[in-house]
Amino acid sequence: MRIDKASATGPRVLMDPEAVVRAIARMAHEVMEQLAGAREAVLVGIQRRGVDLAAMIGQAIADAEGVRLPTGTLDITLYRDDLMAMGPRPVVGETRLPSGGVDERPVVLVDDVLYTGRTVRAALNELMDWGRPTRILLCVLVDRGERELPIQPDIVGREVPVLEGQRVDVLVPRLDDELAVVLEALGRP
Repeated sequence: MRIDKASATGPRVLMDPEAVVRAIARMAHEVMEQLAGAREAVLVGIQRRGVDLAAMIGQAIADAEGVRLPTGTLDITLYRDDLMAMGPRPVVGETRLPSGGVDERPVVLVDDVLYTGRTVRAALNELMDWGRPTRILLCVLVDRGERELPIQPDIVGREVPVLEGQRVDVLVPRLDDELAVVLEALGRP
């Protein structure tokens, strides 16, 4: 889906590729500051788009600090509180944690959009099944507010107030052929 910035009827671009890259670079610096340069930390992206963002943050850290943090993926499908609503055969993705796991290591949990907090709650539950991190930082590209659970991000790329009937989508090249953050009205064909 190609996004046209000038389109009055389609999605509105909130962050173009340059804005996303700038936010990722800033977030990478914040990760290293909050972890005091901890080289034993791991980046874990929540499937799907959080995985791509974690890789981008990891690359930005490597470029700026010369440190390559191990990166993993977390699929929270079986930990969701709405699993029964997904149907009899939910599609389960891959959970792949770095060698050495997450036990006794700081973890940077990365997701694309933070909304109700339920995805993060599921991710925290799954992470605890894999070990006991010394610390978990929540890093999101977009915080749209309106939480249902008392979960707050530690590092945010951008806060975006969203009205009822709107949705924020993060687009990544691997899945969407472009890099952007868009605001879209729900119910559009």
